Amino acid sequence: MIKDFILPDIGEGVVECELVEWLVKEGDTVVEDQPIADVMTDKALVQIPAPFGGVVTKLYYAKGDIAKVHAPLYAVQIEGADEATPATLAATPTPAPTVQTPASSSSIEEFLLPDIGEGIVECELVEWLVQEGDTVVEDQPIADVMTDKALVQIPAIKAGKIAKLHYRKGQLAKVHAPLYAIEVEQAASASTSATSAATTNTVTASMAGANATPAAQAVSAEPARQGKALASPAVRRMARALDIDLSQVPGSGKHGRVYKEDITRYQTRGVDSPVSATVQSQAASQTQVESSLAAPQKADIVEPIRGVKAVMARMMVESVSSIPHFTYCEEFDLTDLVALRETMKVKYSSDEVKLTMMPFFMKAMSLALTQFPVMNSQVNADCTELTYKARHNIGMAVDSKVGLLVPNIKDVQDKSILEVAAEITRLTQAARSGRVAPADLKDGTISISNIGALGGTVATPIINKPEVAIVALGKLQTLPRFNAKGEVEARQIMQVSWSGDHRVIDGGTIARFCNLWKQYLEQPQEMLLAMR
Repeated sequence: MIKDFILPDIGEGVVECELVEWLVKEGDTVVEDQPIADVMTDKALVQIPAPFGGVVTKLYYAKGDIAKVHAPLYAVQIEGADEATPATLAATPTPAPTVQTPASSSSIEEFLLPDIGEGIVECELVEWLVQEGDTVVEDQPIADVMTDKALVQIPAIKAGKIAKLHYRKGQLAKVHAPLYAIEVEQAASASTSATSAATTNTVTASMAGANATPAAQAVSAEPARQGKALASPAVRRMARALDIDLSQVPGSGKHGRVYKEDITRYQTRGVDSPVSATVQSQAASQTQVESSLAAPQKADIVEPIRGVKAVMARMMVESVSSIPHFTYCEEFDLTDLVALRETMKVKYSSDEVKLTMMPFFMKAMSLALTQFPVMNSQVNADCTELTYKARHNIGMAVDSKVGLLVPNIKDVQDKSILEVAAEITRLTQAARSGRVAPADLKDGTISISNIGALGGTVATPIINKPEVAIVALGKLQTLPRFNAKGEVEARQIMQVSWSGDHRVIDGGTIARFCNLWKQYLEQPQEMLLAMR
């Protein structure tokens, strides 16, 4: 039968949200908990998961449309489901407990850290952005926490006074346990159970999906940009009502996110607002840390391995212990490509698009993958099946402040070089801030590691399981080489190092694939002719 997914009530008077991105298309078969769509509420960029598996039959909104609460978001055909009347498919949230104060003019509400799925039961409290006794406004950042995927930020669910911070910096916060308590005015806390439940459901939904969508989506794990301003629908409506260009409003939030108070400040011409005390305190803390590290140490320092670093450690051990790696190295002469890129970057580079060498490497790789699909395959756990992936989702290793992240550019086979460049720019900025959306980290099919950015030439990269190959790019060097006439010339040379899964790929295959990739890069006109 076919069931509609009804967009649940997200409370706080919110009746609509913007459809930022569909993560599936009509006709796709989805499994339970698979991310379906990213939507922007007044509070957060939220990821909607599938409550059960089936075939998506209808997407009721186009990208950029405003989706209505209590209206169908999408329809799914479910095999073997009973013919019960379609119902709201929202998860039942756990209400946050409320403690009434004797004066009955205010109440203490606990914010429960939501379930982030995939067996994760805790996250590290990286930094409190407020103190007990502070008065906060709705949507104000309260804390930074570290999940297995990213550094994320928790917002205030409503205005009030911080009554209790339940963890110290560095401690592990437990899922379903109170993170902080907030004292709110009684008038503002009417129907507290329903409101808290809806709020918890909103944050929980933002963290649903494979590999645990971080709670950070609740504030700004690199939310979708709206024009040149980063803001929620309510803020944009406020700006439209006041006839204010949001792109001209300095945002006080993460990544320049614009809040309502920023618009008010801008309207009264208080544009040059001082740096917040929070930012100042964070800068001071960083300075203290750097100073302490620079000072002579009298004892060993023991540091726990957590978050992204812990995940990377487990993945690398599993990859090396289960995949028979072999390495293949080659030398590329990129003189002509460097010249082509130099002529193009002045015209095509912008704040949104940095035309580096990487887009050319990715597009050429995608063209070569069409001739050697085994390089874009994945093998099952017991090595009895090989799946040839139709999509060329090419990953790039990024050395971020929270550890090594490997976001991937989806469907490179369907993108132009400039479109690939725009995606690389977006993901690089997100990764370096540690706030990559889980969807950008999933479903990679082959990876590139640019060790040359740090100065290396040759490496033995570790395969990003379940992929079957990875390449490391060495630094670009000006070296003497003989030309066809036997004359010595200065050429732009790069060493590349492949690691392959020897259960699936042999040396001849990776050599022939690398030679085709090399041809496209050394002779850019060949790459242009091969593009459709």
